[in-house]
Amino acid sequence: MGNAFRDRLARRAEQCPVGTWVMSASPLVAEAIGHAGFDWAVIDMEHTPLDLMEVIHLLQAVAGTPMTPVVRVPWNETVTIKRVLDAGAHTLLVPFVQDAEQARAAVAATRYPPEGVRGMAGMSRSSRFGTAPNHLVQANTQVSVIVQLETPQAIAQLEAIAAVPGVDGLFVGPGDLSGAMGYPGQLTHPDVMALMADAAARARRMGMPIGTVGGTPEVVQQYRAAGYDFLAIASDLGLMMRACAGALQSVRSAGSAGSAGSSAGVASAPPAASAAPASSSGY
Repeated sequence: MGNAFRDRLARRAEQCPVGTWVMSASPLVAEAIGHAGFDWAVIDMEHTPLDLMEVIHLLQAVAGTPMTPVVRVPWNETVTIKRVLDAGAHTLLVPFVQDAEQARAAVAATRYPPEGVRGMAGMSRSSRFGTAPNHLVQANTQVSVIVQLETPQAIAQLEAIAAVPGVDGLFVGPGDLSGAMGYPGQLTHPDVMALMADAAARARRMGMPIGTVGGTPEVVQQYRAAGYDFLAIASDLGLMMRACAGALQSVRSAGSAGSAGSSAGVASAPPAASAAPASSSGY
């Protein structure tokens, strides 16, 4: 048994892995998203109220779908990483990795000794409750680590971070990067895009997969053109809210047109909330 997400990255030249974010904390929504055609999705512990048992429920929900789950831990912290792995996660997204030392710490937290410092547990969901053959021997090869670069300082250290053994991919967080550069929320500002394109070019020269996320298909296409080779579109909640806003606007606009000139005396409905602008994160 290998790692499904690492296998997808290995085939990225043939087909760009396209994913999304699971922000709803709902197993039912996560399961539906898993059947929608996405290749992968981030189960996000950093910016949602998810606790560990809820992460397990989400992993169980998507297990019967073609979609590969990636769990974003709330921080690069050994105990949290250990517990998320014991809960059955196989691929982790580690936020705010600034240098090679932090990348090495993230990888070490995912590996059993002697390669790392992950505490050994024979009876856990990750070992299929003690039934997985040679779990303590095989587990280190079955875990994938993706590290997030979210500041100009981290991107300056890209080559050193990417060279750390056990780092399988890089992920640029455009929201935090734009803020760190003085352009909060301006994910496609020319300076932000230029730095992101530079990061993608340098990662590609090393043969290192590099991904990012955009709030709309149009923004994602810009990132794809800049050289990113695995991508996420918005989130379950972002996609839902955008669809709701679009549907409401369409129906209310049609209703207003149909009742033009009418003297029915019915008060018009308030205008629909506008969809998030393309420059916002949308996730």
